[in-house]
Amino acid sequence: MEQTTKLTFLGTAAANFSPRLKTDCKDCFDLDARRASSMLIGENYLVDCGMYVMESIRIAGVDMSKITDIFVTHLHADHFVAEHAEQIAAGKEKPLRLWVRRDAELPPMENVEVVYLPLHTEVEITEDMSVVSMDANHEAQSFPQHFIFTIHGKKLLYALDGGWFLTESYNYLRKAKLDMAVLDATCGERVDEWRIGGHNSLPMLRLLVPTLKTWGAFHEETRIYLSHIAPKLHVPHTQLVESVEKDGMLVAYDGLTVLL
Repeated sequence: MEQTTKLTFLGTAAANFSPRLKTDCKDCFDLDARRASSMLIGENYLVDCGMYVMESIRIAGVDMSKITDIFVTHLHADHFVAEHAEQIAAGKEKPLRLWVRRDAELPPMENVEVVYLPLHTEVEITEDMSVVSMDANHEAQSFPQHFIFTIHGKKLLYALDGGWFLTESYNYLRKAKLDMAVLDATCGERVDEWRIGGHNSLPMLRLLVPTLKTWGAFHEETRIYLSHIAPKLHVPHTQLVESVEKDGMLVAYDGLTVLL
């Protein structure tokens, strides 16, 4: 029987947060009041632990005691807060493993083991799961990376906070035959947005996705989810879903669970 893994989007926003997170949405998820981007893989693996992640964990009913590893895309505060890693690590018999880019600089953290990922090298996490780190096109001082997770033989690309792909990362992706991809969509339809150098817009993605299909990174069954959405640069969620449906892309939202 084919094994599946539950993926939970704990947050899907860029660092552009609704004031409603402090009022009517403080105890619930909402399609348009998004929290900082983060994903839970199964019960044990967290991708990013930045601003609002502790709220998201509480709202989603996540058992923090089961989280053994955190994979950090980069060190900007909406993706990584050291105190959050320590809170998740508190009381564990074994140190929490924190996976970062090979050259990242981090503060000391209680009960946290920092693991530095080599570039373009498959690293075994467990017998059924491995990860590959790829450099991301984002601010270098934040030590950015994208991940390819292989879980029970299925491949997930997690690529937030990065514009397009750097050449070496693109070449690694070719013929990867990914089963699912989570892509940065920060800038919406804007073509005049200053963040375009380190993030994607929807026009960029409409060029990128067919190209990656052509070169074998994606195939016809690959599910492509957009995340890291800056609400001020996008139409509301329901309109966004309609606008990218024809392009074969799906829109993630806080609290969404899918199976890989």
